[in-house]
Amino acid sequence: MIIGKVVGVNGNMVRVEVDGNVRMNEVAYVCVGDKRLKAEVIRIRGKFAELQVFEITRGIGVGDTVEFTGDLLSVRLGPGLLTQIYDGLQNPLPELAEKCGFFLERGIYVDPLNPNTKWDFTPVASAGDVVSAGDTLGTVPEGIFKHRIMVPFNYTGEYKVKSVVSAGSYTVNDVIAEIEDSDGNIYKLTMAFNWPVKVPITAYAERLEPVEPLVTKIRIIDSFFPVARGGTYCIPGPFGAGKTVLQQITSRNAEVDIVIIAACGERAGEVVETLREFPELTDPRTGKSLMERTIIICNTSSMPVAAREASVYTAVTLAEYYRQMGLNCLLLADSTSRWAQAMREMSGRLEEIPGEEAFPAYLESVIASFYERAGLVRLKDGSTGSVTIGGTVSPAGGNFEEPVTQATLKVVGAFHGLSRERSDARKYPAIHPLESWSKYKGVTDVAKTEYARRVLFDGNEVAQMMKVVGEEGTTLDDFVLYLKSDFLDNVYLQQDAFDPVDASVSVERQRHVFDMIFDILSAIFSFETKDEARSFFALLTQRFKDYNVAEWDSPDFKRLEAQIKAMVEEKTAGRDEEAEYILSRKVESHA
Repeated sequence: MIIGKVVGVNGNMVRVEVDGNVRMNEVAYVCVGDKRLKAEVIRIRGKFAELQVFEITRGIGVGDTVEFTGDLLSVRLGPGLLTQIYDGLQNPLPELAEKCGFFLERGIYVDPLNPNTKWDFTPVASAGDVVSAGDTLGTVPEGIFKHRIMVPFNYTGEYKVKSVVSAGSYTVNDVIAEIEDSDGNIYKLTMAFNWPVKVPITAYAERLEPVEPLVTKIRIIDSFFPVARGGTYCIPGPFGAGKTVLQQITSRNAEVDIVIIAACGERAGEVVETLREFPELTDPRTGKSLMERTIIICNTSSMPVAAREASVYTAVTLAEYYRQMGLNCLLLADSTSRWAQAMREMSGRLEEIPGEEAFPAYLESVIASFYERAGLVRLKDGSTGSVTIGGTVSPAGGNFEEPVTQATLKVVGAFHGLSRERSDARKYPAIHPLESWSKYKGVTDVAKTEYARRVLFDGNEVAQMMKVVGEEGTTLDDFVLYLKSDFLDNVYLQQDAFDPVDASVSVERQRHVFDMIFDILSAIFSFETKDEARSFFALLTQRFKDYNVAEWDSPDFKRLEAQIKAMVEEKTAGRDEEAEYILSRKVESHA
């Protein structure tokens, strides 16, 4: 073991004189009295190493001993991760609370996987098989999933299986297989192993382009600003615009297998709400607790800043691990701005040349490397798995031009910009339809969606003009265009998260309803006056809202649909030429 001595302390950065060789991202422990505080090497200069300490550094003094472990900052991978609530260093918080009481003490670290839990192991591999990193040796049931016990990812090359234990109950630390390399060396494998968090897991056959939509059952996202399975997206917005709520709704309804929430520096009150609500939520897929397929990494803004970075990398490593089992994982990071602020603080203590707004010059590359760990992959057995990353950004004052938001926008595939104006008007989700965008394909017809977006843009232009010249200064056609835009916003872009029906909308229903809305947007109406048009759309909006909360394909649903269609047909005098072309082209393609 390499030993060093503290020669300087600056906040949570400790400068150490080392007698020996150490490496970047190596774990070290700073000894303060009877406490050993976990730290990570972040810079090496000659015989001096700078460490970021993951605990409060009170009491550390010059001359204190530092023990270098030789291991990189890692997480423990194996069965038992699901349902857990970890801190940024993968300590189970409920167990920490039992040991420490109300206030968590420094220097206490708990095994992330319970060493006493027995798992029912079923072997898949047998003696004589040739295996490599990521190949399955056996499975254990973990909730509703078959958890694959794999050859650790750091075993490069091919190995021959010498022996595998028979089916039975074993702990994560029991030896379940022995493998032999080409030189005759034998390695004993358990159900669990460590993996460095800052090294992507690449034990798959091929990386694929994400094209299939990740269904969130939120209309404005699935239809207008979709996310791809294995893609990336960001949710920037000012405080109070609904970022955390939107993430929680997504985690509840998205069609994924595993949900990992990384509260990387979010306010403690919002995290407490998440911790209280999730165990009580019912998973719509299984009818059981949503926590059974969820992992929460909890590092609130009141915890040491260095752990924010650790929490982000811990979360993405766990997601990659489950991706190797052929599962689809959704990682929600809230909020990456706090992580960036922690990087800015550490960069200042390292006296690095600052970039824009004092953020480190390498901010963009660090954010890009994080989002690049998302992806859809084909595994060696032909199955596929994915990691989809959605990160919230909290720009000061809702300014999307600040460095963290801009660095994120350069690498993500979809941008869901939340608006203070819309949240104040109680238009939820508060995703701004004129500023947001997506590079992915949604669940509705592309041409129809683009037509609807143009109605939103054109209607907004009329609304801005009306603020200057008044309603009487616009033509009847322009006023109807404005009413169509407002109708689309009210009945499709907004969604009632408290209603059991409207809270999550299936793809089939979204397509059906959007086709009806397209017919309304593209219709040429025969109104005599603006008052008549206003009254018509007010009644139509109310009926459509009732339609949205009616059970799919129920008698109420069919009755309201018939009323809406009759109401529209009565006032329709024709159809827009572009809409006619879109519909005819669709018919031709089907033919």
